[in-house]
Amino acid sequence: MIDFTLTENDQKLLGQVREEALVARKYARHYDENEHEFPPDRLPEADDFPNVYSHFKDRTADDTSMPVISMLVSAGQTWGDYSVRLQRGKGGLGNAALRASGTPEQQEKWGGLTLSMAITEPGCGSDPSKVQTTAVLDGDEWVLNGEKIFVTTGCRCEGVVLWATLDKSAGRAGIKSFLVEKDTPGFTVAHKEKKLGIRADDTAAFVFKDCRIPRENLLGGDESIPKESSGGFKGVLKTFNMTRPAVAAIGLGMARAALDFTRDQLREAGIEIEYGTRLQGQSAIVAKYLELEALTEAAELTILRAAWLSGESQPNNLEASVCKAKTGTVVRQVTQGCIDILGPLGVSREHLLEKWFRDVRITDIYEGTGEIQRMITARELLGYTRAELS
Repeated sequence: MIDFTLTENDQKLLGQVREEALVARKYARHYDENEHEFPPDRLPEADDFPNVYSHFKDRTADDTSMPVISMLVSAGQTWGDYSVRLQRGKGGLGNAALRASGTPEQQEKWGGLTLSMAITEPGCGSDPSKVQTTAVLDGDEWVLNGEKIFVTTGCRCEGVVLWATLDKSAGRAGIKSFLVEKDTPGFTVAHKEKKLGIRADDTAAFVFKDCRIPRENLLGGDESIPKESSGGFKGVLKTFNMTRPAVAAIGLGMARAALDFTRDQLREAGIEIEYGTRLQGQSAIVAKYLELEALTEAAELTILRAAWLSGESQPNNLEASVCKAKTGTVVRQVTQGCIDILGPLGVSREHLLEKWFRDVRITDIYEGTGEIQRMITARELLGYTRAELS
């Protein structure tokens, strides 16, 4: 039976995450308005807190499983801010790809690096099967050519997991992932992207021009291109089963922050949120707030279920897409709804609500848009083929 009741250890961990988030929140507006700056890896107040990861050493079998508590920690951190952390840990999306597709030797060699993941290109958007970046074998080296955009952790990473095709005519089956270390000749960080939201976040564009990497940098080492299947492409996509619930949790944290801010403002105005009474007996504002809160709780449960399945080593392809699609929609509804409730307070730059409204937008886009997630869900539940939905 699934049980998401938090233990004393869970609550202690999440309590510190919430305290750290409040500190990070003090710096959020500065880095939002100074997009060219990077938030530091460690804030001055960090000396006043034990390392939050020290709590993980004391966890027992009775505590919430690591995949589930990790989602709650992510949501707790973004309750403070999307980009600013009291102390920034190592690792990026590319590390999840390395764990999903790399051999034990490759994981041992590069697992200690902070790795970004480069998929999106100017011409293929959210469809990784249309990747145009090429990898050509020349002796014992791969030669890479192409462009990647919107690479998370692109400036500060130490290496990147790059998706490229060995044979464009083979479609999905020809796509493989490669590990490219920073400072490899031919690998250029073109610029940091400027964005609507998550302005302080490290999002970059990459260019690969005759970039040569060792033959063994092909993740998984399988150079074959099957004729009658997608080959290792499905294996590569397993990365998303691990990262999509995490992206949803990031959005959830900001939606929770918006709800908490709205509730506090309503209380200052003399409006209390009452539970247990019928909606018909509530004011329109309170009824609206309760509706947004219910949407948020429903989204949270989809995230925790996807993470729980991962912890039980059960397939979660469907659940990862459901939670990504559901939460991506809900966080936009919630932050928009909170602005609707508060009016001018909601759009004032004196508060963070308008920032959360801009920041959550990305969680419905990257790691596969909401539309992509609904197509995956339709295929899983109704048996549609990829061709029938395109």
